[in-house]
Amino acid sequence: MVTEPALTRSGNSLWQRVKSYRLERRRRREERRRRKGPVREWIELIVSIIIIVFFIRLTLVEAFRIPTGSMEDTMLIGDFLLVNKFVYGIRSPDWIGVPFTRIGFFVPFFRIPGVREPRSGDIVVFRYPLDPKLSYIKRCVAAEGQTVEIREKKLYVDGVLFPNPPGSKFTSEILYPRDYVERSIVPRNMVMRNRDNYGPVTVPPGCLFVMGDNRDNSADSRYWGFLSRNLVIGKALIIYFSWNSRKPLYRMNRKIRWERIGNLIR
Repeated sequence: MVTEPALTRSGNSLWQRVKSYRLERRRRREERRRRKGPVREWIELIVSIIIIVFFIRLTLVEAFRIPTGSMEDTMLIGDFLLVNKFVYGIRSPDWIGVPFTRIGFFVPFFRIPGVREPRSGDIVVFRYPLDPKLSYIKRCVAAEGQTVEIREKKLYVDGVLFPNPPGSKFTSEILYPRDYVERSIVPRNMVMRNRDNYGPVTVPPGCLFVMGDNRDNSADSRYWGFLSRNLVIGKALIIYFSWNSRKPLYRMNRKIRWERIGNLIR
């Protein structure tokens, strides 16, 4: 007769303590908020968002803008795209400086192994070999060990015709003959040395051979050499916005290329 009421009181006492603890914790949290004030709360929120965005930008995806026509018509001037940095391996920052300026310095970097290596056909974003502060975007046409040759504007990889991507184009009607030599073409020990007749050349270990889809108007591996794998940032993923700067402001509805937004990059 005495035990059951005692257990009930004990149970009620435990519940009351839990309830009191929750109320006290809520009271302390609200008190801390009042002490911080709305300004400090907003600052903490903004700092948290910046840290999260920086982490995502460092490890997963990063945004880039297309400034030139070297990849037309696959990508147009004014396309804004996201780059997958995870697929080839996360790369630590190699340059520290003031955002949106060229003020800074290079630091040693490391790379975490990725899902796979860049391969023929991928559109890659990389540090420009002649000026690593700049980011370039081109199509990888050959990886290490593969042989590249261009005959009368047709690209061959390992002796097999490399099909022109759907968005690629040739803007010049001039066809340079095989014996014509462009001094800016590298390397200099090839049989053919111009943009339309090139090679053959074998891609060395740890390097890629990249070209723009706008084949007659692209500064690529034909002109500055092989791309070191260490300079690759990631694989172009999707166009999230596109802005046509050539359209006048009064045609604002035409300045945004709505049909390109959300297009996967291939």
